[in-house]
Amino acid sequence: MPQTLAGSWALILGASSGFGAATARALAARGMNIFGVHLDRKPNMPMVNDLVEELRATGVRVCYFNSNAADAENRRLVLDDMGEEMGDGPKLRVFLHSLAFGTLKPYIGETGQVLTQAQMQMTLDVMAHSLVYWVQDLVQRRFFEANSRVFAMTSSGGHVVWPYYGAVSAAKAALESHIRQLALELAPKQITANGILAGVTDTPALRQIPGHDHMLEVARGRNPMGRLTQPGDVAGAIACFSQPECYWLNGSILRVDGGEDVVG
Repeated sequence: MPQTLAGSWALILGASSGFGAATARALAARGMNIFGVHLDRKPNMPMVNDLVEELRATGVRVCYFNSNAADAENRRLVLDDMGEEMGDGPKLRVFLHSLAFGTLKPYIGETGQVLTQAQMQMTLDVMAHSLVYWVQDLVQRRFFEANSRVFAMTSSGGHVVWPYYGAVSAAKAALESHIRQLALELAPKQITANGILAGVTDTPALRQIPGHDHMLEVARGRNPMGRLTQPGDVAGAIACFSQPECYWLNGSILRVDGGEDVVG
């Protein structure tokens, strides 16, 4: 069983900003090599390139792929490249699913302004079901080490109601169900699966939600710590949960929110 994180690999989906970027920084600081999958257009690439150089400056190996993580063929190509990069050396120790791409529309309203079947299916496929497909392929290719970790980002939106958030809320609820099932089926392989329930955080994904300014204001006033959750808070927790000593955490939804979700 590895005694440190150094030298092993982490794979992060949604690795260019928000929780994914912060986790890449936290794990690289602990000596982990980083695979990152992101989907960014040309204007955002300088920011992504700066992040990659920042990670490499810590002395670890870094491979970022600008690719649609929800596409099966893209997933195969990324995994092929990962296999070549890892070779016969250390394998994957941490896998973080942090994809935040879905449709924010009401279920009920004027024609043309409501959520469609295609949009519902896309949101759940990207933000929930893709977790299962990636884990299936990672297991099949024997990329995981013993004592590896699977994490997936969820939110209180999986069990509370926010305007326009219905499809994403459904995806978060499905994601948590997938985590429980993966925890059961991966345990014989000494791999654990847990969800990370972050507090309301000012990230690029959150800014896409209509009324996000009000959400931030309410969360700031509600949080017992007196401030919003920050990406670094969550990344630090993931790094701690990735340590060998945390091997018995499995099948849980771990709140990393300063107590925000338990406040009525």
